[in-house]
Amino acid sequence: MTTTPTELQKTTPTLPATGTAVEKNADTRALLPRVDVFEDERGITLLADLPGVPREQLDIKVDGETLTIEGTVATATPAGLQPGYVELRVPRYRRSFTLSRELDSAHIEANLKDGVLNLRIPKQAHAQPRRVNVQVG
Repeated sequence: MTTTPTELQKTTPTLPATGTAVEKNADTRALLPRVDVFEDERGITLLADLPGVPREQLDIKVDGETLTIEGTVATATPAGLQPGYVELRVPRYRRSFTLSRELDSAHIEANLKDGVLNLRIPKQAHAQPRRVNVQVG
């Protein structure tokens, strides 16, 4: 189930069912990872599939209102051997999103486990629901 809340807008093309979409950039080509976005009253949770990307090769940037996720797949080659045939031609993932001003990009929390990146982006304090106390008398 993929949803696109109003606070997070995609700036890259929608993925086809096969998951083979490729984003072309001036410097390199990259696969678009599949992403699920969930919104609650406190913020947004973004889950991105990044199989084969180790934490050391993952780069998450916020530049202005743009969130960019980039990761390079670590291909394990035994010492002293060179690959003679490789099927993975684009060992890189890249996806960009436009963040709403209601989101607090300074407090993003990221966790990578089993090839899934979990980003938690809280809403700004003024955008979160709050309870108003009613005085009697």
